Amino acid sequence: MPREDGKRNFALRETDGTESSVYSGNTPRQAALKAARRLHPAPSEEEVDDRADLRLREKGTDRVHVYQGWAWTEGKPDDGPEWMPDSVTRANVSKQGIEHLDDE
Repeated sequence: MPREDGKRNFALRETDGTESSVYSGNTPRQAALKAARRLHPAPSEEEVDDRADLRLREKGTDRVHVYQGWAWTEGKPDDGPEWMPDSVTRANVSKQGIEHLDDE
């Protein structure tokens, strides 16, 4: 059920079915990008060699959005503010599909 501001909550599911973190976003992809930024980043986008499976259950539903995600580090943009660190973590995701949980 969306909140008044349109955001929905998505729980990150582990392989054993436990839900470790909750990410919010207007779309499942937005929440998946937030989750992917917490992965161990590669030194650069060209050096990304492995992708992690991200399974996000939409709270209040039986839908599990399945993504592959990866992250890398980049230098601070030239026009970045002073408070921004010298390197930032970037991420990308690719949707693999939607699964439905069985009634337990």
